[in-house]
Amino acid sequence: MPHNISLITTIAAALGFGLLFGFIATRLKLPTLVGYLAAGILIGPATPGFVADTALAGQLAEIGVMLMMFGVGLHFSLDDLWEVRRIALPGAVLQIAVATALGMALAHFWGWSLGGGLVFGLALSVASTVVLLRALEERGILDTLNGRIAVGWLVVEDLVTVLVLVLLPPFAVSLGGTAPELAHGAAAEPSLWRTLGATLGMVGAFIALMLVVGRRLFPWILWQVARTGSRELFTLCVVAAAVGIAFLSTHLFGVSFALGAFFAGMVLRESELSHRAAEESLPLRDAFAVLFFVSVGMLFEPSIVLEQPLKLLAVVAIIVVGKSLAAFVLVLLLRYPAKTALMVSASLAQIGEFSFILAALGLSLGLMPAEGQSLILAGAIISIGLNPLVIRATKPLERWLGKDAGLAAKFDRSTDPLAELPTSVPQEKLAGQVVLVGYGRVGRRIARTLTERGIAFVVAEQNREIVDQLRKDGIPAVAGNGGEPAVLIQAHVARASVLVIATPDTFDVRAMIATARALNPHIHTVVRTHNEAEAELLRAERAGQIYIGEHELAKGMAQSVLDGVAAKPQQH
Repeated sequence: MPHNISLITTIAAALGFGLLFGFIATRLKLPTLVGYLAAGILIGPATPGFVADTALAGQLAEIGVMLMMFGVGLHFSLDDLWEVRRIALPGAVLQIAVATALGMALAHFWGWSLGGGLVFGLALSVASTVVLLRALEERGILDTLNGRIAVGWLVVEDLVTVLVLVLLPPFAVSLGGTAPELAHGAAAEPSLWRTLGATLGMVGAFIALMLVVGRRLFPWILWQVARTGSRELFTLCVVAAAVGIAFLSTHLFGVSFALGAFFAGMVLRESELSHRAAEESLPLRDAFAVLFFVSVGMLFEPSIVLEQPLKLLAVVAIIVVGKSLAAFVLVLLLRYPAKTALMVSASLAQIGEFSFILAALGLSLGLMPAEGQSLILAGAIISIGLNPLVIRATKPLERWLGKDAGLAAKFDRSTDPLAELPTSVPQEKLAGQVVLVGYGRVGRRIARTLTERGIAFVVAEQNREIVDQLRKDGIPAVAGNGGEPAVLIQAHVARASVLVIATPDTFDVRAMIATARALNPHIHTVVRTHNEAEAELLRAERAGQIYIGEHELAKGMAQSVLDGVAAKPQQH
């Protein structure tokens, strides 16, 4: 009986060469995913020598997408998604429109049909969530406000793409393509409105089922498995939930694997065991993430670089420059700070898995030439390789903006009433008060404790919607990044008794403490962090009292704030 080991060979080659080239990339100070892409090119059909099974690699990549999106869902609550809706929803839709228009204009210049240009533009407009997550996790900013905005933005893009994939076939003929074929060869002519209604209904039913039933059922199942005391059963339950829900979401509701796995992670996050679930599944998620990038590299056609260099350069320019500039302007128009605009625009400067699906569908419907698919694949490879460098470049740009006070003010704080504390706040609440930076899960618990004790506090929070709601509730709040001196000045940190840094973003902690101590040398500082390494760094810099964790963290920080208020005489 023949023994087929193509699956084993493909996995061994992908992981082995991925390790080798990833190590080389690291030694060359390049992102590891560049090495993974290079490994995929080496074992792909476009290069001589060993060729891995591209069909199997594609399926392994799908599992990688599921597990990566599941991991994001474990760190991304429904509250997080709801908090960024006002920027993610309009921003993503408008950015898709702008990027699609740029792609259509380029395709029209090349003489393509309207349908070909539309598919081409849509493929260039949607970024890869997997690539984004990898970049955000490597920088440790997945749980920050900017990280949540970027993820929420891409979730909206994914939802839009699901609708496009369903609605494109009914439009194919009118766009200059061919109608999809039924099983017996007859042309399909489904009602457009019926198709749209069915799609929205199925997606809505899936989301409702996950939010109403899944939030109660799956955490309960996870808890029952955990009670057995078997670590392997717990890990199996987590992986089975990720892959199983992703498969059923596609098979029953027509939702993509990625979105199905994302919602699976979100409902399991309701369990108290979500942190353990994330930790147990991390090695498997990392391994399959490598397989995803290797499989993308296998699709690359090096000949396109030599045959169509100018066209490829134009495609990369739209992905990396055009789409990013559009997102940057849109975020600023939505009155978010330049730091958020830079983060979101850099995150979108790539394309990935959904672009490949759109290109394949456009090709099968006769809308787009084969050349378009090759350009999209090549553009994806190049943009994915460049994306970590683009994201890394946001830091120097932020520093450059910060050097010019006038320019920074023009970008960050112009015509924004939420950036300044209202003059109606009583002065007695701005002397000896607590300045609370960050109003997430931890910040809300601390604020609740302060309110119960009748202690005045001012909130500094980047999310404008939260600040707006706090002011409606009568709580003094100012919008902005606490790392900027102007924000802490607006919160009257010079007259405060305690500075509480409850934001998960640890990059600006030192700047916040330095500003507070420069204005108020005797201020008591309380800081949250995520791990012991960060805590040791902050201790070495005498950052004040430091807490690790979440529930215990909030309780301990709140008590420390109370002690600090009691120890410091009230200023008048």
